[in-house]
Amino acid sequence: MSTPLADIVATIRAAPDGPRVAAVFDYDGTLIDGFSGLSYIRERIKRLQLRPSEAAKIAEAAIRGVRTPEEFSDFLNWSLGAFEGQAVEALSKTGQEIFDGDIASRLRPETWALLELHRLRGHTLILASSGTSLQLEAIAKAADISHVVATQLENVDGRYTGAVSGQAPWGPHKASQVAALAETLDVDLAQSFAYSDGDEDIPLLTSVGHPTAVNPRPRMRKEATAQGWPIIHGQSVGGTVPLTAPARTAAMLYGVAGGTALSGPVGLLKRSARAFIDSSIGLASDLGLTLGGVDIEVVAGEHHLEEARPCVFIFNHRSNLDGLVLMNLLRKDVTAIAKAELKQIPGVGQLFGMSGVAFIDRSDSRQAREAIQPVLEMVRDEGLSLALAPEGTRWRTPGMGPFKKGAFHIAAQAGVPVVPVVMAGCGERLPPGTALVRPGTVRVQVLEPIDVSSWERKHLGDNVTAVREEMLLTLIDLIAG
Repeated sequence: MSTPLADIVATIRAAPDGPRVAAVFDYDGTLIDGFSGLSYIRERIKRLQLRPSEAAKIAEAAIRGVRTPEEFSDFLNWSLGAFEGQAVEALSKTGQEIFDGDIASRLRPETWALLELHRLRGHTLILASSGTSLQLEAIAKAADISHVVATQLENVDGRYTGAVSGQAPWGPHKASQVAALAETLDVDLAQSFAYSDGDEDIPLLTSVGHPTAVNPRPRMRKEATAQGWPIIHGQSVGGTVPLTAPARTAAMLYGVAGGTALSGPVGLLKRSARAFIDSSIGLASDLGLTLGGVDIEVVAGEHHLEEARPCVFIFNHRSNLDGLVLMNLLRKDVTAIAKAELKQIPGVGQLFGMSGVAFIDRSDSRQAREAIQPVLEMVRDEGLSLALAPEGTRWRTPGMGPFKKGAFHIAAQAGVPVVPVVMAGCGERLPPGTALVRPGTVRVQVLEPIDVSSWERKHLGDNVTAVREEMLLTLIDLIAG
């Protein structure tokens, strides 16, 4: 029986603040859906680097499973030979490419929400995996986790030897290494949390006061049930693309284009370009999302979408689907600032262009400033609202990136409030780095308008950080359901 994610969130909020409480996260199957090692194997197959004998051994290990530290050590001894003589820097670059191009799209929003909540509480974050330091380098960077327990690869003069340095953290060895790290960091494991899916991590979960099994494998599920540990199930993300995805994606794009075309007569009848744009925004997004199988559920604050205008709407940016969802929510009297690449999306790019969207080249600060000026005038003088992602770009994880200050400067100059719009699910419906939409629901909450007119410049950074934290807490609650 599953434990509601909201119950885990409540337990974290009830725990003490500060670094004496740790949150220990396994990687494969816990922070991501699936196993990162398979991504490396696929890459080696593409590069014709995987020998038939090695592929047979991998298949045998996958079927039989790894049951003891000795078996895991034996697996490492022959599998890591493939890295012998290879440059550390080159493989690190390859690892980052594999993460960005494949693994990042499989990050579980549920466990990532818990990680972000632990971070907001000031807890010590620990990434603990039997995976190699090469595999964990990119995820540790993305999660901003400095404490990592991993299988360390020996290297000499900048090249891997194909051997392990020290003891691989599998099973009881992972639990003992985490305990040693906790002692060094003055962490109280009795008040700490741990999350894992694997049978081999039962010793790790037993060592903390708040263990949680995530999509557990059979023996872990049996132990968690017997011990009364919470069990959570994260949704399947990334991975196999549904067979219907290409057809749905094509239908969504045709829906956007068709909705725009059908709105033409409205503009002609009213002899108004704005009437055409507003009709297009609503109809194109209605048709596109419906044909794409994407539903929108506004759980709270929907009235702020109208009552606060004109304003600057800010939103968390995870996916190219964000823009279409915002079009559907805002519908009229709105423009935006967007990256230049969106101009190339069929239908969406043309519609954004007609509605006065400022397309900015993030590598050219002068062009960006010049492009924003007309938008500021639209908000200040014409009563239009502005939609803007303060992260500046799609964020690579299900959380939120740091906020830039531009949206708040524009709101102050235009004399209008800032209205935060928090969306959960866009990254799962259209994962970053992919072009195919998956059906499902995007959950939305609109927060109270923020008057920025009294903000002092010296406190601007702190105020922006506070807004981001409120939006992140809201995102966590939306994911928790």
